[in-house]
Amino acid sequence: MIPSESALIVCSAVALYAAVRVILERNTLRKLPYLNVMSFAVAGIIVLLISHPLAILAAAAYFVGTTLESNAIASTYAGGDKGE
Repeated sequence: MIPSESALIVCSAVALYAAVRVILERNTLRKLPYLNVMSFAVAGIIVLLISHPLAILAAAAYFVGTTLESNAIASTYAGGDKGE
């Protein structure tokens, strides 16, 4: 087994664990860290699976998008903009 396969297995296991925790967790605020971990793992999987120089850009775009989404969700639960 080559190192990239080992890294892919680890990233996949982390993503699967985080996905299960997101599904099973009832408290939405406790889901958010697992959602972020899942985003990190999927970004890593994208880079490991696609052997093209632009894979880094695709993973970065995915990572930035999911981070902004998670921050928007967290901001909404924390109170966010009151519209004043």
